Amino acid sequence: MSILPSSVRLHGLIKWSTIVIAIGIPVGTISAGFLFALNYVTDVREENKWLILLLPLAGLLIVLLYNVYGDRTNKGNNLILEEYYRPSLPIPGIMAPLIILTTLLTHLFGGSAGREGTAVQYGATIADQFSKRLQLTKKERRIVLCCGIAAGFASLFGTPLAAAVFAVELFRVGKSRYHILFPTLITAYLAHLTSLVWNAPHIHYPNVIILDFITFDVLWIVGLGLLCGLTARLFIYSGNLFGQLFKRIQNAYLRIVAGSILLIICMICLGSTKYIGLGLPTIVDSFQQPQALYDFFIKIVLTTLTLSIGFKGGEVTPLFFIGATLASALSLYIPVDIMLLTAVGFVAVFAGSTKTPLACAIMAVELFGISVGIYALLGCFSAVVVSGRQGIYRSQRNIKFGSKPER
Repeated sequence: MSILPSSVRLHGLIKWSTIVIAIGIPVGTISAGFLFALNYVTDVREENKWLILLLPLAGLLIVLLYNVYGDRTNKGNNLILEEYYRPSLPIPGIMAPLIILTTLLTHLFGGSAGREGTAVQYGATIADQFSKRLQLTKKERRIVLCCGIAAGFASLFGTPLAAAVFAVELFRVGKSRYHILFPTLITAYLAHLTSLVWNAPHIHYPNVIILDFITFDVLWIVGLGLLCGLTARLFIYSGNLFGQLFKRIQNAYLRIVAGSILLIICMICLGSTKYIGLGLPTIVDSFQQPQALYDFFIKIVLTTLTLSIGFKGGEVTPLFFIGATLASALSLYIPVDIMLLTAVGFVAVFAGSTKTPLACAIMAVELFGISVGIYALLGCFSAVVVSGRQGIYRSQRNIKFGSKPER
């Protein structure tokens, strides 16, 4: 076996250390600022609920911004997936500020969306700017993209280990490329620590303590996982359905106005703002008391409608809401502690929707404590089994169904 000269190894170490630092610190800083801004616009909306009536105007502005400046960035997360599988052009730098601004507009005026898509996009955008400048190979560029995604995810949710595994697991369902996990993990932790230095306002969930491992509980958890997988399938189907229906309105401006009016009507009929935005208060409350059984379904409808007509943000936090409220409601019928059920539901619907069960199980441990680990793992894998081939990212490959390996 040949051994690389020490000068080559040193050069590689310096190069990758520089890349990791240049990605982790800026992305962590941006995430902190984005979280503060997101909290601010949410508070403004809740104090001025009449802003919801201006949702169509916000939609028109979002479509205009993407038509004028968006280029390929309107593909969102799918653009990142495509550039990973078939590297061609650098991700446009405009993608980062554009997705941040339009996500804030979506939340300020009452759209039901998340924030993960935003973090993934600005993380990958910042990371990919090094690919061209440093003339990285295709393999190196893929590592850099994973680092950027992990940095955004980790600094936004406060789960660096899950973020690193998610970034790797996302690109190759069934055959994850864990040889790139180390630089991805370092970048994720650096971005996370940077966000903590800025005192980013992360949500703190209750620590779930399980004193005894009960075999009977495992059966219930597997059953819950299966239900969460079906729920993920419903979420994906609803997104596709709304997408097909509104594509009949070929003009993007008319499409988002028509959809916005429908959203406003729904919100007025519901008489509540708990289903718009991130829905974090409801998620936290789900751990303490059972939620209404229809909450998860309303969130599915409003979120898929919001994203299908052209608003921005992401799906993950709404998926947390859907899984947590579903499991919380089922606690009235399942003889398992409500906190454990809610913790598993929180990540299982997400797992079924993104086909990343291992990352989601790790996230449960980071958010709720090590006691939920085995339960979350069972719930997440059960959800993926029945969630179907398609996930929320249409460009995601699944080698179990014949995708060709990347080169």
